[in-house]
Amino acid sequence: MKKISLFKPFIGAEEVREVAKTLRSGWITLGPKTEEFELAFAIYVGTKHAVGLNSATAALHLALVVSNVKRGDEVITPALTFASTAEAALIVGARPVFADVDPRTLNIDPRSIEKKITKKTKAIIVVHYGGQPCDMDEINKIGKKHGIPIIEDAAHAMGSTYKGKKIGGGENIACFSFQAVKNLTTGDGGMITTNDASVNKRLRSLRWCGINKSTHERVTAGGYRWDYDIDEEGGFKYHMNDINAAIGIVQLKRLDAMNEKRRQIIAVYDAALKNSKTIRPVVQLPGRKTSPHNYCVLLKGYDREALISYLIDKGISTGVHYKPLYHHPRYKKFGSAQDTPITEAVWPEILLLPLHPQLSVGDARRVVTALLSFKA
Repeated sequence: MKKISLFKPFIGAEEVREVAKTLRSGWITLGPKTEEFELAFAIYVGTKHAVGLNSATAALHLALVVSNVKRGDEVITPALTFASTAEAALIVGARPVFADVDPRTLNIDPRSIEKKITKKTKAIIVVHYGGQPCDMDEINKIGKKHGIPIIEDAAHAMGSTYKGKKIGGGENIACFSFQAVKNLTTGDGGMITTNDASVNKRLRSLRWCGINKSTHERVTAGGYRWDYDIDEEGGFKYHMNDINAAIGIVQLKRLDAMNEKRRQIIAVYDAALKNSKTIRPVVQLPGRKTSPHNYCVLLKGYDREALISYLIDKGISTGVHYKPLYHHPRYKKFGSAQDTPITEAVWPEILLLPLHPQLSVGDARRVVTALLSFKA
């Protein structure tokens, strides 16, 4: 019986060739391929600057640093997210404050953001859950009203658009993930986008130990120039390398086609579940084009663990994204079920169905047939 995985990286022969060429080039760290990827990425999302990093976690951390978030400050973020979103706040010494979600989309609820703001709030991180953009008009209004920067965690949203504009091309700093099973993968890696030239300059220094000139920038026609300065008070070893970038350049070219393949699988799921009263897909709101990273359904009246086991026996892997962060020992002191009642009510209903470009329509039909055959 064929096993159907929840996620699966898609790496083709062209990516392998480009990695081999990069390895043979003699330049495998931060260099010309990273610059090429950054430029192509910036053009794709419609931003002035894109800075390649080794992870989205690094991107979130640096986003808070350049937003001047310091020890003792507060950062509002959803609890229904991966650890990196809140961990970035803790790295700079700030306190994560968990806001509730919209039960239709599982995105952060602007009304909850407004309620959580205090004098200590110095940043708001929103997460485009599953690739569906948040209500950015309302969220940006809140940010402007209170003078608080908005940071977009776009780890799931590579290629998504909000009211005709790609995520990452707007007024806010946006942070992307290229981890193994993301819509665009470089094996591991991340990107941060900004339209602010001064922020771009700081990010490029911060990602490489505070150094003001990269090694590649110091290579000239006359040879290697050794001298540089360290301008920043602190910096980090966060830069992307050219091996990752070589994969990313190819992946970016095929991203739209891979996202369209994901939508074909979703169409099969949606058609099969449209009349179900007990299995509801997350609602896709108008004005957004989602580049879906996952396919999330909400279960009513199910023993979720029994269903997961049943599907495993059928050769089908599923998942749950996410257990709220305050359920983990690391984050218990920062929030509770009482602080985010909708998050607490909805997360036990979450189930992710398999979604990746290597799934066939037949695979998708097999998934929903098995799902609907389970006796709740």
